[in-house]
Amino acid sequence: MSTWPAIAQIAADVSAGKTKATDLVAESLKRIQDTQEYQAIIAVITDRSVVRARDIDARVAKGEKIGRLAGVPFIAKDNFLTFGSETTAASNILKGFKAPYQATAIELLEAEGAICVAKANLDAFAHGSSTENSDFMTTKNPHDSKRVPGGSSGGSATAVVLGLAPFALGTDTGGSIRLPAAFTGAVGYKPTYGLVSRSGVIAMASSTDVIGPLTTTVEDAALVLDVMAGKDRLDSTTIDRDKTSYTVLGSDIKGKKIGVIKEYMGQGLDPEIKRSIDASIAKLKTSGAEITEVSLPSLTLALACYYIIMPAEVSSNLSRYDGQHYGYFAQNAKNLEESYNWSRSEGFGDEAKRRIMIGTYVLSSGYYDAYYKRAQLIRTKLIKEYEKAFSQVDFLLGPTAPMVAFEIGQNVSDPLQMYLTDIMTVGANLAGVPAISIPVGSAHKLPIGLQLLAPQRQDRALLALAKAAEEVLV
Repeated sequence: MSTWPAIAQIAADVSAGKTKATDLVAESLKRIQDTQEYQAIIAVITDRSVVRARDIDARVAKGEKIGRLAGVPFIAKDNFLTFGSETTAASNILKGFKAPYQATAIELLEAEGAICVAKANLDAFAHGSSTENSDFMTTKNPHDSKRVPGGSSGGSATAVVLGLAPFALGTDTGGSIRLPAAFTGAVGYKPTYGLVSRSGVIAMASSTDVIGPLTTTVEDAALVLDVMAGKDRLDSTTIDRDKTSYTVLGSDIKGKKIGVIKEYMGQGLDPEIKRSIDASIAKLKTSGAEITEVSLPSLTLALACYYIIMPAEVSSNLSRYDGQHYGYFAQNAKNLEESYNWSRSEGFGDEAKRRIMIGTYVLSSGYYDAYYKRAQLIRTKLIKEYEKAFSQVDFLLGPTAPMVAFEIGQNVSDPLQMYLTDIMTVGANLAGVPAISIPVGSAHKLPIGLQLLAPQRQDRALLALAKAAEEVLV
């Protein structure tokens, strides 16, 4: 698998004239072409990326300052609005849609000189944990083409591990950055809710959607986050960023209080994964970390809670796709009602329909109190349990997933089994806390991920710990 230098080094070389942005883009586009069998990419942004690269090289030749990501190619998950290609969210209902503006995150990255070269595959509308729910293709795991890469940001994770670009963007609603990072051996970062603007990103569940990077190192993830983080007038849920750069990271594990999540280390966890996580814990302890066991009792209810709240928000967010304004529409419909019904029936895939039906049901009269309201009460209880845990320890730790990447098709006919893949990631989304998955070895000859969590807004501290852990656990 091809690798790139550190992102900061690439940008420094371009700014110094040692490397041409056009050469970097050409290399990235070539790698995309050479690895098509993995089906990680939905669309390639050739023309626009080449033009941007030429412009950057011309500006460098004139002595102009470009930015911290000068000439660095990157790949965006196809639910980010971008120029130069369609934005489909891997759904037939948006096939042919060209965005009238770009996502704030894309604009911020481009302002620092980054170049978007392609759009990555995903589960349609980010509904899934395997990238098998894409209406266009199934992305393959870079370590075993018979297995899934995780989801929903499976295309982004596979692209990074294959070396198609130095970094990729993903979205994490219930684990969709961290799970594919674990399954493919990448670094996947989910920031505090609201730290990165969601403007221009196709919504899934608005109260848990978060944008973050997939990279090969924690240091790269920190740099990409630092460029994207901060308030945005186009997204009222955004929060103030840390006044200190997220790239300013310590590397000392000694004295850090880390709580091992009891509920993640018991029944249902693959024994080989447990052995690897236990070995990582032992190394952190040897490095001076204070390790204790922490219990969050409501975590056992988190998955059920998530799969009530999330579909409710999905059903609301997908109501805009009705065949009237943009996207797919049924041309043979005889009246407005037929147009609505046929456009949605033909345009949405099975998983989107499933989540719309579940969400509409739990929000309906007579069932709202029994399901949705109760789930929100459990969410509040879970948030308080996280707060209590973080009053005792600085960070929390556990596996990212209870299993390694499973075979393509293995869980397609069993939605409940597929949903269980998210059991160790949804808690962080419900509580809005930052979390990261870093690779820590393998089980069954496949990558596994170690998940670290911190209190809200403690993103820099979490990245610092992850970087230190990355050095110790290699």
